[in-house]
Amino acid sequence: MQDLPMYSRIWYIHATKFNMIPYLILELILDIIEMKTSLKITLASLALLSATCSFANSEATEAKSTGDAAKGKTKSATCAACHGADGNSGNPLWPKLAGQHSDYIEKQLTDFVEKKRNDATMTAMAAPLSPEDIKDLAAYFSGQATKPGSGNEEKVGLGKDIYKGGNLTTQVTACAACHGPTGMGNPAAKYPRVSGQHAAYITKQLKDFKSGTRANDGSSIMRSIAKRMSEEEIEAVAEYMSGLH
Repeated sequence: MQDLPMYSRIWYIHATKFNMIPYLILELILDIIEMKTSLKITLASLALLSATCSFANSEATEAKSTGDAAKGKTKSATCAACHGADGNSGNPLWPKLAGQHSDYIEKQLTDFVEKKRNDATMTAMAAPLSPEDIKDLAAYFSGQATKPGSGNEEKVGLGKDIYKGGNLTTQVTACAACHGPTGMGNPAAKYPRVSGQHAAYITKQLKDFKSGTRANDGSSIMRSIAKRMSEEEIEAVAEYMSGLH
């Protein structure tokens, strides 16, 4: 009994004296339910508060790319075949680069060059790029306007729940904690913008993280989250991100 909270010990003494054991059991069950509910609400609130503060700070301190956007536009001619002249790709399996954080674009291209991230097409395309080329391309594409996307209405409901609140049962972290309430990402931490990105592309990347095919995430953050997600959750959250703007 000493291990019980104070209010529960008082209830125990009271119940024993007046033969109210059944009521005590009911009260303890209600206490547990109430504490769990309060904990969930508190954790969700803290996560959203932390995310909001984090993204407010990152937007204020985001450094501009050191690359030359004008040169990047010229160098992007080859990229345009897949990603579009302005970085808005027509094929949903190829990512939109328009409006993506320059530091994130630089990291991904560098990872392709160094073979930390592998893709049959991109590994070959990135191979001849110099560090200067990468900075110039990042400067150009990050400065372009992202065309808004749209999500499958039948899936965005679940997607919104996962994006904003995660899944406490399977310990899936809310996407908003890193990518922001509106999907704008965190440039300071190199967390990408996901708002308006193609759902098919996001789905593939999450599945690649889940299987370990893609492993260039710092500290295995995305792999540890994606491996806990179901196929349904992955597809739903991808649809929600696509229409998020």
